[in-house]
Amino acid sequence: MIETGGKKLLFDPFISPNPMAKDIDINSLKPDYILISHGHGDHVADLLAIQKNSGAIVICIAEIAGWLGSKGIDNAHGMNIGGGYNFDFGRVKMVNAIHSSTLPDGSPGGNPAGFVIYSDGVVLYFAGDTALTYDMKLLADENLDWAILPIGDNYTMGADDAIKACGFINCKNVIGMHYDTFPVIEIDKQEVKAKFENAGITLKLPAIGESLVISKE
Repeated sequence: MIETGGKKLLFDPFISPNPMAKDIDINSLKPDYILISHGHGDHVADLLAIQKNSGAIVICIAEIAGWLGSKGIDNAHGMNIGGGYNFDFGRVKMVNAIHSSTLPDGSPGGNPAGFVIYSDGVVLYFAGDTALTYDMKLLADENLDWAILPIGDNYTMGADDAIKACGFINCKNVIGMHYDTFPVIEIDKQEVKAKFENAGITLKLPAIGESLVISKE
């Protein structure tokens, strides 16, 4: 969850089936927007429940917006790769991610995506689940302040490729994601932190329930 522009933005809610998040009550979450990077179950597990409980607008690829319509949710804002839109909290641009995207019921989830968020003078890149890709070089001129990057390996890029990604996107401040929730993506946090530190990159690995302030660098 990110609070910016007077709004609450929730990304890829995977809470109820996640033992690491067992102390979080999804009924207490009242986001204004839910941003969905792709259709896999570990990213949409609580989407329907939280949306119906909060009335949040869902920002997602057009195919997932259509799927939500079939579930009775008609306030999804569908986008596609390369497009941007001005919301009341700031601007969102949907960017490429290299992954797969099938919804839990087998419906096609369109292309996976990442987001660049421009709000309150801060530019934030949420990469979604992705491999390292040369398309990231297109973000080098966006003056990114922070990037939220997957570091768990196996399903996404690991720490070494995430460090390369920082060079591509020209960003030195990173929040790690998509690690430790399954045995196959468990990481040695100290080893990973040392790799980023040696590369001159600030890496934050906030604990479940922990908050931090991200500001203009």
